[in-house]
Amino acid sequence: MHKPLFLLLSFIILQIHAQDFDFQIDHSSLIVNNLDTTADFYSNILKLKEIPHPDKAPGFRWFAVQGNSQLHLIYKDTVVMKKHKSMHLCLSTPNLETFVKHLESNNIEYEDWPGTKGAVTLRSDGVRQIYLTDPEGYWIEVNNAKHD
Repeated sequence: MHKPLFLLLSFIILQIHAQDFDFQIDHSSLIVNNLDTTADFYSNILKLKEIPHPDKAPGFRWFAVQGNSQLHLIYKDTVVMKKHKSMHLCLSTPNLETFVKHLESNNIEYEDWPGTKGAVTLRSDGVRQIYLTDPEGYWIEVNNAKHD
């Protein structure tokens, strides 16, 4: 193979392998049986901003998480979801202590990873985290991890 052709093919192959899809999370969806109660929790307790559904269709409540990331609540009265703490939404805040006080003032229970009520887990990397459930029983982790 000629050296110029080899160099060109090598460059193309490197460009293909170096491709980065630059994914961002667009949204997560949760199936809920009580749309209004669950939406009120995300609005009033987690303080997420509700955003309009593009079609204004009944059975949906959408929330902005950060930037363009969203949480979609979808009403289904015939679907039962099995919930487990390992499958959870995780939100990060630099104000974890303030958030814990907010939960306590609203009588919202939280726990650490092993399940001790009112406790905070300290991960091996120094991140502090708590877990709580929404009115549907979905688990939510809130931690103080720093993101650049």
